[in-house]
Amino acid sequence: MKFEIKKLRIIVTGGSGYLGVHVRRFFRADDFSRRAGFNVLSADDAARLDDYDVVIHLAAHLDKNPAAAEECFRTNTEGTANVLRHLRPGAVFIYASTKDVYGAHANAYMEVPETCPTDYCGQSALEWSKLIGERLVDYYAAARGLRACIFRLSGIYARPSEGNEPGFVTHYVEAIKRGQALRLPADGTPVRDILHVDDLARACRAFIDSSSARGLYNLGGGRANAVSLRELCETVGRIAELEPQFDETADAPAPIPINYISDLTLIRRELGWQPTISIEDGLRDLL
Repeated sequence: MKFEIKKLRIIVTGGSGYLGVHVRRFFRADDFSRRAGFNVLSADDAARLDDYDVVIHLAAHLDKNPAAAEECFRTNTEGTANVLRHLRPGAVFIYASTKDVYGAHANAYMEVPETCPTDYCGQSALEWSKLIGERLVDYYAAARGLRACIFRLSGIYARPSEGNEPGFVTHYVEAIKRGQALRLPADGTPVRDILHVDDLARACRAFIDSSSARGLYNLGGGRANAVSLRELCETVGRIAELEPQFDETADAPAPIPINYISDLTLIRRELGWQPTISIEDGLRDLL
């Protein structure tokens, strides 16, 4: 089944956020966000989603601080359920989850598949709320006849946008441009697979265009776009012709897992999607 994107009514929750502004521009979609005057926790606001063919749900409270646990659960679980309850049967719902639902279990894999365990192993309320959100997607998709896709995102990056906290890739790029010293965890050795936001949007389009009723996929740059944090900074410095500055005395906490690379086998096979923007081209776009 092939849909004409231009004929679909598409809306992005969190459409004014770090990733949302770019996904919304890609689809020429409407914005459902607090900056646009809408709240995912409001039933009255969510009622307008019934008018849309596709809802890309990026709105979330992204804070791993234990003090933020209640807000994470409210926004990421109650807010997600509120959105799902107001979609019309047959609508497409795309949910942005996170690779961090795997926690330390991902350390057991060179490339992490969707079958990696998600049992509790110290994940924060943020990850746990996202995992509960995934189960809500499963329930409401079946109960309301939705076409639903869950993406467990890894290292998505985008150009800076006003009023938004950048992801780690954009943070590194901006710090190097400004000559600021960077604190790298574990001497910069942790590896991450990174993905340009336009490739995230293309993955959304691949599901919309497909005949799949359900999907759950790891979504990142994969092996071809995996790089250590120090190599990432050195690549930015080479492209920008600037010398990255590192605070070698800083003891930044090591990430969990230490290394993470998405296994893209399933999404390639089922949606025919793969990254199209290389690390080099993506970083040049940021610069």
